[in-house]
Amino acid sequence: MKIFIGTDHAGYVLKEQLVADLKAQGHEVIDKGAFEYDEHDDYPDFIIPVAEEVSKNPDKARGIVMGATGQGEAIAANRFPHVRAVVYYGDGQCVVSDESNIIIRSREHNNSNILSLGARFLTEEQMMKAVDEWLNTSYSHSERHVRRLRKIDAIKISNAK
Repeated sequence: MKIFIGTDHAGYVLKEQLVADLKAQGHEVIDKGAFEYDEHDDYPDFIIPVAEEVSKNPDKARGIVMGATGQGEAIAANRFPHVRAVVYYGDGQCVVSDESNIIIRSREHNNSNILSLGARFLTEEQMMKAVDEWLNTSYSHSERHVRRLRKIDAIKISNAK
């Protein structure tokens, strides 16, 4: 699978390990940076290139982005057409029912194609478990989920003032 990865300084150390692990698993990994630790870098510089690539081929490419919380990174990525970025920074287990975890639901129901990780909230082990679940879960193609994604894709926002 082709996976684009990007992070700022907050996720730099985890990204380096993630890139090595994913390549060892046989994935085609395209690293969009950061390529060195710089506490003054800005996450959009690394997230935008990932989102641009996934936007070009949203059903075949995946992206993994990281930042301190993953929130700003997901916001930036979701500005691009056909990108469905979701944030993960914990176990996400549903406490009111027997629903599967949020990583699995994000793929099955929403066909998420960018996973945004909160690097300051995850250990390397937690990150790898989340990434493995996300990469190995398929979109359900259930009629209701297809219908919902079509409605989202049909949204046209005007920049007119």
